[in-house]
Amino acid sequence: MEVVENAAKKIEDMEVRGAARIAMFAAETLKKYAEMVDRNFDDEMRKASERLMNTRPTAVSLFNAINYVMSYSGDSEEEKKMSLIRRAEEFIFWVDTAREKIGRIGAKRIMDGSTIMTHCNSSAALSIIKQAFDDGKDVRVIATESRPRHQGHLTARELADHGVEVTLIVDSAVRYFMKEVDIVVVGADTITVNGALINKIGTSQIAITAKEARVPFMVAAETYKFSPKTLLGELVVIEERDPEEVIRGELLNHPKVKVRNPAFDVTPRDYIDLIITEIGAIPPEMAYIVIRDHLGYREFGGEEITLSPDHYD
Repeated sequence: MEVVENAAKKIEDMEVRGAARIAMFAAETLKKYAEMVDRNFDDEMRKASERLMNTRPTAVSLFNAINYVMSYSGDSEEEKKMSLIRRAEEFIFWVDTAREKIGRIGAKRIMDGSTIMTHCNSSAALSIIKQAFDDGKDVRVIATESRPRHQGHLTARELADHGVEVTLIVDSAVRYFMKEVDIVVVGADTITVNGALINKIGTSQIAITAKEARVPFMVAAETYKFSPKTLLGELVVIEERDPEEVIRGELLNHPKVKVRNPAFDVTPRDYIDLIITEIGAIPPEMAYIVIRDHLGYREFGGEEITLSPDHYD
């Protein structure tokens, strides 16, 4: 289990971050561990999947990745192992393919000469921006720092290295700069059945500010980020992280000071103009259809949920 424990800590410590990267990393870890298991395959893989599942409670991509890989079959341990490995490879391919398709679809929505605001570090959102740039469009980006973990610094470097002109701003300057923005493009950790977006803390205030300024707010979200569990009435757990990510020193231990550090917030569907998925651009109201038709479940009301990437064929 050492390989699983090391992987889990990397996710918990945000050494591996971003919903798509976490999902792919989990699938890769389960595949690697399956190749090492030589007895009690079901029990060992169950323990491994539970350890990974408990690392980040909000990102549904992790839940969907693990459920897809763990829906293996077979009579013998060797058949089960080969089935799990095949499913892990399918899911990894799904992640890669989805991101590329989102980039191509979303780039069509970016006009030449646009200034784009983005938040945090979303591989799907960045694929849209990079594709628009590669298509020859003159685009500039305003990237928020995305405190307290400063994922925006990663975004700024990645886009700048790609050749895109980037302005990095503090999160609290969003309203000040919105007058210069033509479109907002963000990623997603989870899309709920009613079309709401759960994403990096600060996303909702950007959406509200964009709405006020009549700036389109577009979400890049692979279909495996839609939450089947919300179809069954479950609420998305908003992860709160260590206060030391926000502040250190005497103030942290002051008896009259409480520090809270939620990692995500909720943006209602009314503030979202469009969701770009690998199966097309959809309004948030279509989230139910995506969950029903592309993230089918075997037992309504049960825990066993099976993803299907068949629409790539």
